Amino acid sequence: MSREPDTTETASALDRCIAVSVAEFAADHWGKRALLSSAADLGTTFDDLFSTEAADELLSVRGLRTPFIRMAKEGSVLAPSAFTAPGGYGAEVGDQVSSEKVLAEFAAGSTIVLQGLHRTWPPLQEFTRRLVAELGHPAQVNAYITPASSRGFDPHYDVHDVFVLQIAGQKRWVIHEPVHELPFADEPWGDRREAVAARAAGEPAIDTVLSPGDALYLPRGWLHSATALVGTTIHLTIGMPAVTRADLARDLIGRALRSDRLRGSLPLGVDLADPAQIADDVRAAAEDLIASLEAAADGSAVDEVAVRVGSRFRRSTRPEPVRPLRTVEVAAGLTGADRVRWRDELHAAVREDAGQVVIVLPTKTLRLPGVALEAVRALHGGGTSAVGALPALDEDDAVVVVRRLLREGVLVPVP
Repeated sequence: MSREPDTTETASALDRCIAVSVAEFAADHWGKRALLSSAADLGTTFDDLFSTEAADELLSVRGLRTPFIRMAKEGSVLAPSAFTAPGGYGAEVGDQVSSEKVLAEFAAGSTIVLQGLHRTWPPLQEFTRRLVAELGHPAQVNAYITPASSRGFDPHYDVHDVFVLQIAGQKRWVIHEPVHELPFADEPWGDRREAVAARAAGEPAIDTVLSPGDALYLPRGWLHSATALVGTTIHLTIGMPAVTRADLARDLIGRALRSDRLRGSLPLGVDLADPAQIADDVRAAAEDLIASLEAAADGSAVDEVAVRVGSRFRRSTRPEPVRPLRTVEVAAGLTGADRVRWRDELHAAVREDAGQVVIVLPTKTLRLPGVALEAVRALHGGGTSAVGALPALDEDDAVVVVRRLLREGVLVPVP
């Protein structure tokens, strides 16, 4: 299953997690089958993304608060008071991580879970943005930090796909095939606790020890448990709640329910609790719904579904952060020689309307003079541009347009 190793400079984010081609992963593994990738086959480690030193920094000096940290021991989640405390004068809120309490619990065998690292640790912010762009599905990152010979959680399954990236130490992973294929978010493993325990007692599909640089992909529903072996172990889990055809169907059904065929009232005086009285209407409703769904295969329905699904996806992901102080400084002194680019992963629609340029963003809509259309489209198309070289604008007008887009968080300055 090995492929030619990539360096971190040339590999895509997805390439760094899998030891097969992206095409093979998409066809044979995504949502279907687990994949184990060794550090030797991947050709790199993950030291640039996270490390023991990074974990200590977050736990000691970054002022983490719940829910960005939790702790567990032998399958049970600890109360937040076991590892949080007020931070002293000027930081009296009691949900802040206490390094002393964390030390005591960790030394006693508890696992530390650092949640939402795609928000709190810069290398993982950038990596996750790239991975989301390649996958087309949302993603989030947690770190699990486990003392030697400890197991943080009982065998279970997740309701999202997962990449496991081993950062430090060695951890034994025992993997079993699903007891429930491709569970939805409202079908947690606790609802099938007995079946999970029975399957976990049988022969595993994978029983392996992950070392630094190894990676594991698990589709949602695959059972897993992990035990630390030698010293402190750290692994990242990248959770990916895949968008499914059921998500598309919900939007189609919502559209179909608004059809004229289903608007009619039930008969006056009907007994809604009597199956015999509503049987004909139930059958008619099913037939009308099917007819409306079949009619929804036209282009307008597809466009409407795409707008809704795309909007939800944009709300669940975050574009590149902006640097407020630097942006204001650059905007104030902007010249034609300065270079800018469209903010990474900021989704927008650019169109012309009534002689104006309309930029539709996830949270707002901007309007600019129509003369700026070519310049905005050039910026939206990607790459970096010198302000004074934007098409169809003289330098003074370009400075005005770019300054507005910088202050609105649409563009970012390029060093």
